[in-house]
Amino acid sequence: MSLFTPLIWILIIVPFIALAIFKSEKVNLKYLGLFVLYFLTDSYIQHLSKLYFDLEFIGLKFAWIGKILSLCFGLIVIFSVSKKDRQEIGFTTKTNSKSQVKSGVLIFLGFLVFDFIFKMILFPKGGDFDLETFAFQMTMPGLTEELVFRGILFWLLDKAFEPKWNFKGVKFGWGFVIITILFAEAHGVMLTENYDFKFDIITILYLTVISSLSVGILRKLSGNLIFPILGHNAINTINAIIRIL
Repeated sequence: MSLFTPLIWILIIVPFIALAIFKSEKVNLKYLGLFVLYFLTDSYIQHLSKLYFDLEFIGLKFAWIGKILSLCFGLIVIFSVSKKDRQEIGFTTKTNSKSQVKSGVLIFLGFLVFDFIFKMILFPKGGDFDLETFAFQMTMPGLTEELVFRGILFWLLDKAFEPKWNFKGVKFGWGFVIITILFAEAHGVMLTENYDFKFDIITILYLTVISSLSVGILRKLSGNLIFPILGHNAINTINAIIRIL
């Protein structure tokens, strides 16, 4: 992946940021700038760790070091802010009301069932069981990506654009829209080291409408990061299981 790829990810969501600025009564540009800065810093931490550090010498192929560094960076930021801000980030065991949590879980499970059926039909199968794949997919993506996307970045954008839309008694805003799209295109857009531009529109649309949306709703309605972390890792684990059936 080229070093320009994270910048391309930001450029793609610029129209949505511009729309948020135009539609919002008040915009806090400081938090918008912090959002861009944090996202790029985290992206480059993970990318550069792949270039200069790996665990192939002990037989591990996944980006363990990058995810661990991303997690550490996120925790440093979280513990540098106030307790109130940590709760807004979702770094808490407190939840919203039982009815809101129940709604979030049921909505997520509905998307998960669809996701499972869809992938059972289309995913290639018959692969070999790989312990590292399961160990990684059941832990690191949910821990790091939810802390980043549905935690810190959500929080920064909600500070930049005050949420105004009410769903099940919970406030949603432009931050939800931007993060839902950003998460998806960060998995489906890449500029290679040879400067070949890859844009997987199917992956972007599917992740936006199914995975990113469902986990985002779960995060908002549950009120903390525990539920989306578990949900995210459940999606990835199911993907790994389907491929070896």
